[in-house]
Amino acid sequence: MNEHYISNLTAFSTSGGCGCKLDPNYLKKIIGESGRQVFSKNLLVGNLSNDDAAVYDLGDGTAIVNTTDFFTPIVDDPLSYGQIAATNAISDIYAMGGTPLMALAILGWPKSKLPSDVARTVLEGAQQVCRGINIDIAGGHSIECSEPIFGLSVVGRIKCNHIKTNNRANIGDQVFLTKPLGTGLLTSASQKSMLQSDDISRAENMMKKINSVGEALGSLDVVSAMTDVTGFGLAGHLTEVCESSGVTARLTFKNIPLLSQSLQNYIDNGCETGGGKRNWLSLREKINVHNEYQRKILCDPQTSGGLLVFVDPKGTKIVRSILEEYKLVSSPIGNLEKYTKNNKYIEVSP
Repeated sequence: MNEHYISNLTAFSTSGGCGCKLDPNYLKKIIGESGRQVFSKNLLVGNLSNDDAAVYDLGDGTAIVNTTDFFTPIVDDPLSYGQIAATNAISDIYAMGGTPLMALAILGWPKSKLPSDVARTVLEGAQQVCRGINIDIAGGHSIECSEPIFGLSVVGRIKCNHIKTNNRANIGDQVFLTKPLGTGLLTSASQKSMLQSDDISRAENMMKKINSVGEALGSLDVVSAMTDVTGFGLAGHLTEVCESSGVTARLTFKNIPLLSQSLQNYIDNGCETGGGKRNWLSLREKINVHNEYQRKILCDPQTSGGLLVFVDPKGTKIVRSILEEYKLVSSPIGNLEKYTKNNKYIEVSP
């Protein structure tokens, strides 16, 4: 394989990872009201709740969970790109509390710029992830396009009474975030040739860590809601939960896990993604932060980020135990209160 291509994969895309996602306001314009209409009584979860995946009731107490996710390269190594893209797509099934069954690959490739063996390595990375959880990539679809794009469409199953949507969070719930924040900012630092080597490996390892804990959490009645944190950042995905559940999240900023202690330095040196800026423009009327540092952390687009888990206080002990077993962040970052006009959907303390 040509080493030139390996070391410059991100150079072939204008933005990388979930940072290339359309912002929430623009997406609402595309979907419109017609896109939120439901025609089948068996469709339990669709566009109405802005959830991570669609859910279709099979009528026997179980349901099919279906999702798709794809993006442009966020890392230069094609094997890692495939692994991260697959992990990110599968996360949507786990965020609903489901079990993945199989996947289909989605590939857009600039064949005049990148050779086929690079694309084959991307696919191999995804296959490694899928084999690790005992599912197949059973086919897919590919097109020629100007930038490399890769991801998966994933089908899963779930018991109907285990479904975790993002509109059922309750007043008093503890808020958990299972992975640290910072992938978008680290990507920006990499583009500016500022990224420290330790931060590169830390970010890649985190993005490759699969959110299979969601399946275990989905079976718990004390978990009222779940979603994963991706392109809209912590602020965007948490706001979706708060708006649809009628609650305010009160976060303790110092308890929010971060990928690197150097994030402040990167921000001070101008690191920020276009996606982070777009997220803030969509959310600035809905969240209350104290400074630019908090804003950029909370709005930072995450690629293959962690799960946001909303837990009844009586279930905190068992949830922490499960998160510790999976070697994930196990301390709450805040709690939920009743939403009032005097508060924003997210209130942040130092």
